[in-house]
Amino acid sequence: MKNSLEIAWGCLVFFSIFAFSLGYFGIINHFFVAILLLTTFIKGQLVIDYFMGLKSVKLGYRLIPSIWLFVVLLVIGMSYYLPIN
Repeated sequence: MKNSLEIAWGCLVFFSIFAFSLGYFGIINHFFVAILLLTTFIKGQLVIDYFMGLKSVKLGYRLIPSIWLFVVLLVIGMSYYLPIN
């Protein structure tokens, strides 16, 4: 269990440094925004599974925060990709 938490924490740190470096160096375009939304979903799932302790509970309880995270990221993605005239 401890090893999987360390791997999850390492992934969270890696994805956070990746997102920070994209913003710091100004490498933002439509492709990287999609990548950032995907990595944010993965980070959220890692937090939900390992640090909220929902990995070993029933699927219904795991789906509630996962669907919420998906909807929030979907709205963010739609607001970025839809043109505003």
